[in-house]
Amino acid sequence: MYKIDYEKPCHVHFIGIGGISMSGLAVILKDRGFTVTGSDRSESESVISLENAGIKVFIGQTANNIDEAGQIDFVVYTAAISSDNPELLRTKELGIPMLSRAELLGQIMTHYHLPIAVSGTHGKTTTTAMVSKILLAASMDPTISIGGNLKDIGGNVRIGASKYFVTEACEYTNSFLHFFPGIGIILNIDADHLDFFKDLDDIRHSFREFARLLPADGYLVVNNEIPNLSYITEGLKCNIITYGFDETADYYATDITYDDFGNASFYINRKNKGKFKVSLKVPGKHNVSNALASCACAECFDIEEDQILQGLSSFTGTGRRFEYKGNVDGLTIIDDYAHHPTEIKATLSTAKNYPHKTLWCVFQPHTFTRTKALMDEFANALLLADKLIIADIYPARETDNLGISSRTLKEKIESLGHECYYFPSFEEIEKFLLQNCTKDDMLITMGAGNVVDIANDLIGK
Repeated sequence: MYKIDYEKPCHVHFIGIGGISMSGLAVILKDRGFTVTGSDRSESESVISLENAGIKVFIGQTANNIDEAGQIDFVVYTAAISSDNPELLRTKELGIPMLSRAELLGQIMTHYHLPIAVSGTHGKTTTTAMVSKILLAASMDPTISIGGNLKDIGGNVRIGASKYFVTEACEYTNSFLHFFPGIGIILNIDADHLDFFKDLDDIRHSFREFARLLPADGYLVVNNEIPNLSYITEGLKCNIITYGFDETADYYATDITYDDFGNASFYINRKNKGKFKVSLKVPGKHNVSNALASCACAECFDIEEDQILQGLSSFTGTGRRFEYKGNVDGLTIIDDYAHHPTEIKATLSTAKNYPHKTLWCVFQPHTFTRTKALMDEFANALLLADKLIIADIYPARETDNLGISSRTLKEKIESLGHECYYFPSFEEIEKFLLQNCTKDDMLITMGAGNVVDIANDLIGK
């Protein structure tokens, strides 16, 4: 495998540089003196930001980009890049060394004394942001790579001058097994990415291997509500810190209450260390769990209680995580990245505590594989919305529709006795919403694709 050398910066080219993780890595290497170029399928805010940072970005992916970029020393690609991508084929033809995004991120981690890797099927971006906020409150000056936009750092990446590095650790294609964490966090383990994993047991095995990456003097922060947790933790030589909602955990929450907007206040109880009260500015019980994980992580640094409180109490969320977009004639519009049944339940349950008359949800399924594998779970989770509209499936990296469509999900929901609508275009969905939503209703645009465009269009109108 090609090895990067921070002491000898060279020319790196990113195929798909506009992606949320790829763009962050590009900025980190640019800051270290590397010459960085890249390509993406279309113009975007991320691409514009990279260009403003002095990075040459080619729009459209052709073999000629590799030739025009100049003398490239190595190329970085993601799992979303297909094997017949013309830039990838040209790279192989020229014999230029290649690294996957995960391999590059793992190598970057080795240049920091204490890298923190936040893993789990759900909640990675929010927890990474919470941990980052605590470290910033403690003046620890971390480098941060996050899978969403955090207002406090002005985007998805922050370059720090210290030995601390915080990043998300995704399990898809076993990416996080290329990492070198000093602290690992496992938030939860659910069935997902079944286009790669065989089943839930296969996913659990992957998380078990991730935990085994931690050194003897490292820390594993783990949710003690994960079923059969001992399978993940047995034989580990690192320190283990658990968190959850009962006193069997090292860190646990009690006396949880919610304000009118679903934001939680609660006590964080620490074994042998007493308790302190936290009030969050982000809604939902799932964020109580994320805050517990972040507080347990702070234990590894002996961070003071007031600094933990400062970090958590000032956290107001990240982009596309129950993000308030605006209000149109009394209709509150929220956007959320939820694209797995567990996430959908958490988001819609959170919305129930938010002031509204009728809860509308426009859901855009993400990938044919996930939709087919979890069809029943999706249908049942979406029943929590009062009014439901299904958009076409966002295929992402997939080309085979597996014989299903959004109509299939619509029919499943209707078979459960719930009214459901389907429209093949965003324009038709927006028209229907403008005609049917009323004052004091709430609308959530939901999914990991481009469904946020509906929210943006409605605000614009």
